[in-house]
Amino acid sequence: MATKEIKTYSLAEMKDKYIGKVGTTDRDEYEYELRMDVLGKMIKAARQERNLTQEELGKLVGVQKAQISKLESSANSATIDTILKVFKALKAEINFNVKLEDNFIKLA
Repeated sequence: MATKEIKTYSLAEMKDKYIGKVGTTDRDEYEYELRMDVLGKMIKAARQERNLTQEELGKLVGVQKAQISKLESSANSATIDTILKVFKALKAEINFNVKLEDNFIKLA
């Protein structure tokens, strides 16, 4: 009995096939949503590490608990200013990397 070889695919190949190639609108939207989801999870983890409730963090930042909840579930509705305030309130360092063509600009 002959065995059939199973074709394997990389994550990048699967994304290309089912979401779209890099640079397409669908792929860019997917990657953006993924980054915002990860950012929200990082905020939640940092808040919990500091033993703060959403309400307590909201008071430190000057926003309502509901906004912290939304931010943790997906940071895509927040402004950069709010995100920076949240990390400052958490006493957490945040760095941004900006890539212009082949050059990286690092903002701390």
